[in-house]
Amino acid sequence: MPTRRYKPTSPGRRHMIGATYEEVTKKKPEKKLLAPRPKHGGRNHTGRITMFNRGGGNKRRYRIIDFKRNKEGVAKVAAIEYDPNRTCRIALLHYMDGEKAYILAPEKLNVGDRVISSNEADILPGNCLQLRNIPLGTIIHNIELQPGRGGQMVRSAGAGAQLMAKEGNYATVRLPSGEMRMIHMTCKATIGEVGNSEHELEVLGKAGKARGLGRKPHVRGTVKSPRDHPHGGGEAKSPVGRKKGPVDRWGNKSIGTKTRSNKRTDKFIVRRRKGK
Repeated sequence: MPTRRYKPTSPGRRHMIGATYEEVTKKKPEKKLLAPRPKHGGRNHTGRITMFNRGGGNKRRYRIIDFKRNKEGVAKVAAIEYDPNRTCRIALLHYMDGEKAYILAPEKLNVGDRVISSNEADILPGNCLQLRNIPLGTIIHNIELQPGRGGQMVRSAGAGAQLMAKEGNYATVRLPSGEMRMIHMTCKATIGEVGNSEHELEVLGKAGKARGLGRKPHVRGTVKSPRDHPHGGGEAKSPVGRKKGPVDRWGNKSIGTKTRSNKRTDKFIVRRRKGK
């Protein structure tokens, strides 16, 4: 998907880079595959803000994506659509019995192509198989962590994992971050790389576009007062000036410190993303 540069008709347009949406073939979504998406403004069920700098933004409706791919049978790609809730495009499938579903649109999947979710499926973009039936070296996405739970990994635009090895009941997959992880052979994955790989080249250009995405302004800790942030205070532009390094507003270490604490799944990680 190519990108386009806008003419500098205003300061906001001068550096803006956006998508051309050439691959999108259908503007209005399928009504039966929509669900409400209420806004919470970063607040939890008690009303406290747990995710800061969130709120506002354009109204959206959620597109129900088939991450499990349990329905067997051949489906035809009827359209490629834009999804405001994710960075990649989505593909509308029409099954032979009349059922419709959305899937993540991989690279090189076009309108009119046929996809299937079966252990005997060909190794073509959009087909879904168990890891035991996928050849080594294949690029995959929408990977399950637990059999039958649905794809949870490698779902953003341009992402692709590679199947590296098979041993016993587990397959070793290299994730886009560089991490090597073991996943059970019965977990499903979809062939191909996620589409819209040029998404990382897009530049918002102005603050108003960020507000449309639901992102509110972020204030640095160094410009706050000492009572509002540990980095605050001092005369003029003062550095952080802490022996323990940068921290968040509650005093917890924020940069260069590992935050992962899931020892239950440590045994499945062959190599960390930072090579340690």
